[in-house]
Amino acid sequence: MPTADGLGTGSEAEPRRPLLVDVGLWSDIAETGPRVRELESIGYDGIYVPEAGHDPFLPIAIAAEHTERVQLRTGVAVAFPRSPTHLAMVANDLQLLTRGRFQLGLGSQVKAHVERRFSTTWTNPISRMRELVLAIRAVFHAWNERERLDFRGEHYTLTLMTPFFSPGPNPFGAPPIMLAALGPKMTEVAGEVADGILPHGLSTERYFREVTLPALERGLAKGRRRRSDIEVCYPNLIATGENDEELEASLAKLRQHLSFYASTPTYRAVLELHGLGDLQRELHLLTVQDRWEEMGQLITDDVLNVFTVFGTAEAVAKKISNRASGIADRISFFSPAPMPLERAAAIVAAIKRSSARAAG
Repeated sequence: MPTADGLGTGSEAEPRRPLLVDVGLWSDIAETGPRVRELESIGYDGIYVPEAGHDPFLPIAIAAEHTERVQLRTGVAVAFPRSPTHLAMVANDLQLLTRGRFQLGLGSQVKAHVERRFSTTWTNPISRMRELVLAIRAVFHAWNERERLDFRGEHYTLTLMTPFFSPGPNPFGAPPIMLAALGPKMTEVAGEVADGILPHGLSTERYFREVTLPALERGLAKGRRRRSDIEVCYPNLIATGENDEELEASLAKLRQHLSFYASTPTYRAVLELHGLGDLQRELHLLTVQDRWEEMGQLITDDVLNVFTVFGTAEAVAKKISNRASGIADRISFFSPAPMPLERAAAIVAAIKRSSARAAG
């Protein structure tokens, strides 16, 4: 196995690669085919499907039939209500269907949702997620190497896989497993065992550099791995417009969206790093009082400058490239306000030009 030498920015630091650009798929499932063809045509490198009001796996099966180049990822599937074998089965099938373009993106969610939305037992999410990834890999290994399944852990025990229930080796190999992580402990798990890390959209450049990357390096060292063994994604919340009126309308949506994220106690550490712990408390109080419409008013321009990117398409692309430069392999950007396809295409093209120049 590779060692953890050369993880930092010293003489053995690995060469910078051009950024890959991903996008979320938020369309109605009946529109999946036409939508993913559009997104692939304007230059996106990856499409991820969130688990919000719909299943995250089914749209990928549809997207596989309507795309040729882009990677397709769950972004993210809630992990703990599903067994390792369930996840391995659907991931293996999608890896076949996409001809090796699938990435299994997993997240822990929070206790209230796991227990009350999915009626599943909540246990230590850090040790459980680490073990879940290893258990899924054990299933993949049993299928691809035609070996006996024998995984025994604290949270999962898998010891039965008869030939009838094995799909056999996958000609495209096992799909990568990407983990959603914000706090340093889950980030360490991603560094130790995952193929990629998917930080939350509330992450900032400062939080990334001071908290996320050091935790990732600790995880990589624990797993005796190099930085090149894992893909780092950098998410961006944006507002954009080609005139003042368009930009203000987009900013209003962005303030509301950011206020919802910032009200969540789980994400408080990011705000505290920037001296905004009081803002988190104020926003959370408004949610308890059902005063949702007032929350966006607390998001000042200074707060927007810390957590988001806004401006014309060219300005947004430049800011994203500057923030992600040297710390990420892929980026994504999300606008809570509707954005014309041609504007998204302009941002994608500008980011790729900028990152290609930076990569030399």
